[in-house]
Formats: sequence, structure tokens, C-alpha cells
Amino acid sequence: MKISIFTILILFLGSSVHAQKLISKTGVVSFHSHTPVEDIDAVNNQVVSILDPNEGSIQINLLVRSFNFKKELMQEHFNENYMESDQFPKSAFKGAIQNNATIDYSKDGTTTIKVKGELTIHGVTNPITVNATLVRKGGKLTAQSKFVVHPADYSIEIPDLVKDKIASEIEVAVEIPYD
Repeated sequence: MKISIFTILILFLGSSVHAQKLISKTGVVSFHSHTPVEDIDAVNNQVVSILDPNEGSIQINLLVRSFNFKKELMQEHFNENYMESDQFPKSAFKGAIQNNATIDYSKDGTTTIKVKGELTIHGVTNPITVNATLVRKGGKLTAQSKFVVHPADYSIEIPDLVKDKIASEIEVAVEIPYD
């Protein structure tokens, strides 16, 4: 009798460990704009994310004002003129890993994934599909992705005066270590 209760308890605990959501409060989202006139880089290292390995769902949230630039004036223009951070303080992604059923979250290694969902920037939500990588090493899982965003798709207006300094395609990099 003791062995069967112990076995049931182990099976229950084992399945609940897999069902746990993974949380990160230390994710990083950076972006790069390259033009012949100027390069613009910014980093936000206060990104919050929840990954549910059971469902394959993933959510990523950040405060726009948490992006840091090398030049203070760029940061000011980014928040006031382009992103209108007071009016649109957050950006978010909500989606799902398309090949989640094939992922073994318990084994170390690198897995290529496709993530499909909705990206909200500047109050505008668009569907997006990106390639990403899950890296599990020493029991720690990290999600990584690089993709391109077009400011025009999110109603971010770039004045003619500075159009040659801001790229029409912004390279975005995401790295989220889950605890």
C-alpha cells in the first residue's frame, strides 16, 4: 500500500513540474536601426515573460520607457516623438510555439521553434510569425529570436526631416532566460 501511494505521489509531482509555467523578469529586448547616416541602438533589460511548456503559449511584456540609448537625446526623441510613451507605455507579444508538441523541455540542447502570435507596439497590434531558438543548458531554459519590425506597420511616424537617420526596417533581438 505504501509503495502505491508513493508511486502515485511521484507521478503527480512529476506531471505538475512539467505543467509549471516558466517566468522571467530579466529578459532583454534590443533593437538596431542602420542607415548610411546613423546607427541607433537601444536595450531594454526589464522584460517580463511567461512561457507555458504544456500549452506552448508565450507572453512577453515591456515598458517602452525602459529602453536605454547611448545618447540621451535619442532616448528623449524615441519616447516623446516616435513611441509616444506616455500614451502607449507598453509593448507586448502574445502567441504560441507552433511545434510545441515536439519539444522535450527536460533535456539539454538547442531546439529551433516557430512562434506565431500578435505583437503590439504603439497601440497597434499585428500578427507576426518568427523563428526562435530554445536553449536548455544545466537545467536553465533561454528563448532567443531575431526579427524585423517596420515602424510604419505600427503607425510610428518618422518626420521627413529625420527619415534618412531612421531605418524603415528595425532589427529586433530578444533573449529571455527563464528561471
